[in-house]
Amino acid sequence: MRVGVLWTNLSLRELSRRLLALGTPASRRTIRRLLRKLKLGRRTARKKKTMGQHPDRNAQFENIGRLRQEYQQAGDPVISIDTKKKELLGNFQRPGTTYTEQPVETFDHDFGSAGQGKLIPHGIYDMAQGHAHIHLNTSHDTSELCCDSVASWWEQHGRAAYPQAKRLLILCDGGGSNSATQYLFKEDLQRLPNRLDLELRVAHYPPYCSKYNPIVTERPKVGHL
Repeated sequence: MRVGVLWTNLSLRELSRRLLALGTPASRRTIRRLLRKLKLGRRTARKKKTMGQHPDRNAQFENIGRLRQEYQQAGDPVISIDTKKKELLGNFQRPGTTYTEQPVETFDHDFGSAGQGKLIPHGIYDMAQGHAHIHLNTSHDTSELCCDSVASWWEQHGRAAYPQAKRLLILCDGGGSNSATQYLFKEDLQRLPNRLDLELRVAHYPPYCSKYNPIVTERPKVGHL
């Protein structure tokens, strides 16, 4: 073993072949047993290391926790929102497999100019109901899209689920279409209460903490708007 080599992506079969070529034959079962003894296993990279930490991080988490408890105890809706991964529309390669009679051929390059636009899914997670809704759009990831998505959820699902509610708590990260610093989101958000006859409150997660947003960390049932 070379000093500094801390990992390998070779399969057990390939490891067995290479050991045989080096004059040390070992079966896959033997290699698996030795790896377990060394507490080594196949692992994927995980996004765990934060890129920074805001000094008010803990205070904001405590504030969000207090607001969630206050709203949920009062029977008022609490939703978590986020724009999900955008996808090019067109004859592009997709992950996964399918049963077909003939091979599926796609473009050899994922150039957006060769497609029919881009699909932008905006997700809304109702934390009390444990149900998420996906608003699909093909325009741009703007604050107007975000507010339209919230309005659509409320008109189609929220109003019936919370008939007595007069206020709504929205949890989100601090970037993208719901940016904590851009005036456009605040302007579009100001129009929403008049549109829905509902008091809105937005609680942004601290910088570098978007992965703590419930729509990202929890596994809700999903519907479509």
